[in-house]
Amino acid sequence: MTLLIIIIALALIFDYINGFHDAANSIATVVSTKVLTPFQAVIWAAIFNSVAFWIFKDHAVANSISKTVYKDFITLPVIFSGLLAAIFWNLLTWWYGIPSSSSHTLIGGFAGAAIVHALMLKGVDYSWAKIVDTETIVKTILFIFLAPIIGILISIFITLVTIMRNIWWRLVIISLATLGTVIMFDRFEDSKIKENVQKFYSMDKYEKEISNLNAELKHKTGDTILLKSLKSNEEKLEKAKEKYAQIEPSLSNFDNLGAVQIAKIANDKNILNGVAASKLRDAVRNANDFLVLEAKAPENVDAKKEYDVAKVNTELYKEPLNLYLDHKIGIDSTISLMNAAYPIKDKNIEKVKAKLVSFDIQKIFESEIDKADNSIIVYGIVGAAIIFMLIYVYVEKIKTPTAFTVANMFKKLQLFSSAAFSIGHGGNDAQKVMGIIGAALIANGSIQEFGQLPGWVPVACYLSIGLGTMSGGWKIVKTMGSKITKVTPLEGVAAETAGAFTLFFTGQMGIPVSTTHTITGSIIGVGVTKRLSAVRWGVTTNLLWAWVLTIPVSGVLAAITYLIVHYIMK
Repeated sequence: MTLLIIIIALALIFDYINGFHDAANSIATVVSTKVLTPFQAVIWAAIFNSVAFWIFKDHAVANSISKTVYKDFITLPVIFSGLLAAIFWNLLTWWYGIPSSSSHTLIGGFAGAAIVHALMLKGVDYSWAKIVDTETIVKTILFIFLAPIIGILISIFITLVTIMRNIWWRLVIISLATLGTVIMFDRFEDSKIKENVQKFYSMDKYEKEISNLNAELKHKTGDTILLKSLKSNEEKLEKAKEKYAQIEPSLSNFDNLGAVQIAKIANDKNILNGVAASKLRDAVRNANDFLVLEAKAPENVDAKKEYDVAKVNTELYKEPLNLYLDHKIGIDSTISLMNAAYPIKDKNIEKVKAKLVSFDIQKIFESEIDKADNSIIVYGIVGAAIIFMLIYVYVEKIKTPTAFTVANMFKKLQLFSSAAFSIGHGGNDAQKVMGIIGAALIANGSIQEFGQLPGWVPVACYLSIGLGTMSGGWKIVKTMGSKITKVTPLEGVAAETAGAFTLFFTGQMGIPVSTTHTITGSIIGVGVTKRLSAVRWGVTTNLLWAWVLTIPVSGVLAAITYLIVHYIMK
């Protein structure tokens, strides 16, 4: 427990460092254009970093980070080592004014420590693909290059539209772009709702297990135990698909029905009953220290034996739990029958009773659907577009446009664009630390999966990054605000809006991207619209090298740190 507390403290310290390390991302352009003073800018950014807490319901980025390493190799020393390496690299790059990625530092550190841990357990010939989630790593590496490219393209588009002489064509293009964005985010929402419900029915777990069993059967053809397990998982998957098919039409009509009504429909159709006993079984056995046992099992022989017994015998909980859910037996009888299958510790009896009393499968299902609702983001995008268009019309058609009024207009608009980028920064970067704390709680056995993350975690993470942003980060502000290219208020609006959109876009996809890479690409984009020579490509090349090296360097640092920690704790 002591190490867990230290890890949570380190994670929040990292979040704080991330705040002042990446403060430049949020405030560089608004400071360099003199729209706000440095002090005003960091306060402004910190406020909107924290506002992100109420906007991002589905912590998809955090979930991706927590799954970077497979559960079998997530231990508290691994997370501890990864965090120490990430903090060291972040402070080093901050000291030298290099805008490196805190996100990739964290991912590299987490993965590096886990790989060394796994190789020490399994041998040096053990496949890395079985240690880290290749898909998450590949996506992360891919977006080292894609995030700035997306930022460049969007900022070029925004700049070119903004400087169009015909205001009516400008308004038409903004309207069409906004409509396209709304449609795209609606697709994201629909896809995420269906993905969450499929996970609710454990379809992803069954599919993964079937894939793993088929792979094993290629080497152990005819193995009766594997074949029996394969058949069992295929049957479970088929039943889950049937239940999902019944509720899918309602999911597609989410905009009209809403999460509460869909959950009621699912409950009325009795398609939650089959899942209820499994969800309640997980809750009560976890209240009986099942997760603590699971966390100890990989490195403790006695714990492994007990865990194997508990895993099988707690499956028998389902029968009494089904009777309890059907109101055929009371709590005491339910606990008595569960005790006969696998004993509940005396100290955990009241916790198990509390789980039984508070269990509500309809509410659980409703929350899984509601997490995917991105309507706040969509309304924000539409609202921002309307504000921009009204200001354009007022300044250029109602008032007599002059160089002063136009420049003043963009200075005011930059307040909106920098706020939007700060929200994206808070939502994206605070979630990464949430993912690490979630992984630590899973490794400690406090929770079973990321969906059970306690409410205090996101509050603490958003608060930490907000406080960190308030602390500044002036070395990197200079690089971001003036060394890449000179930025005017108009270009600041374009860069920040492009950066904000990229962060919202990737956040909806659950891809952990770097806010540093994103805003750098956006600033390059506005520079390119003037002329290619307006961008200091030498500075940009140096930044690119820092980006490429961050993951491997952090991984190596974490690997070395883990070896030191391992032998100290041995």
